[in-house]
Amino acid sequence: MSPWFAGLPLVLILVVLLAVGALALMRRNRRTGIKALLGLNALLMAGALALFAAALNAAPATAGVGDGGAASTAVAMATEGSDSSGAALIGAAIAVAGSSIGAAIAVAYTGSAALAAMSERPEIFGRAMVVVGLAEGIAIYGLIISIILIGQA
Repeated sequence: MSPWFAGLPLVLILVVLLAVGALALMRRNRRTGIKALLGLNALLMAGALALFAAALNAAPATAGVGDGGAASTAVAMATEGSDSSGAALIGAAIAVAGSSIGAAIAVAYTGSAALAAMSERPEIFGRAMVVVGLAEGIAIYGLIISIILIGQA
């Protein structure tokens, strides 16, 4: 088992405890709580960037290379175009992340407007949900693009 996977639950528990502590601190002193939450966000961003850098510098897996059998042939064929496949995977991740963020912003605006309109006229529920569903379709487009990119990698 990789040390990354073994330490992941501990990191998750630590982040949750820090977030709960920052929220409790925010109830007492709002300015200090906001500073604590910003510090926690900076810590999480630094960890994510370190993980991203480690993923970019990782070597491909080479299990079974020494036996000269089918496994070594498959690994050699898989790592032959690793530069382009790595770029395609990063492009797929960017497509999913960008479309998900865009869909979240669109759903936030259309959902709040739909709820405001439904509070005045409840009979427009169906039309309002169609608009919110169209906004969620943006994320599906990003997912389709990522599937196409992964398929070509």
